[in-house]
Amino acid sequence: MNRGWLFFSVLLASAGAVHADESFRCGKWIASSDMSIADLLAKCGEPTQRTSSTEDVLARNKYGLMQKTGETTVKIWTYDRGANAPPMVVTIVDGRIKSIERKK
Repeated sequence: MNRGWLFFSVLLASAGAVHADESFRCGKWIASSDMSIADLLAKCGEPTQRTSSTEDVLARNKYGLMQKTGETTVKIWTYDRGANAPPMVVTIVDGRIKSIERKK
């Protein structure tokens, strides 16, 4: 198994306690994965928690070996929505919203 698939397999396995939703309510607004980060911040405000990591982007070269071809930045923002609603987890990859999920 190549490292790129291994990374995504581990990422998916670690997200087992999360359900895909792609949108959530922020006050009178609906936040969705097709909006910009600026729109998300304007409508929902600052997240309760932020984490960020830089991951290597790997690809096979002509000899079949894995080679680093670049880096990607992954940010995880968590929005706490109070006692009656589960937190929402926004995953941002290279400056674009990749997913919005409800944390169990």
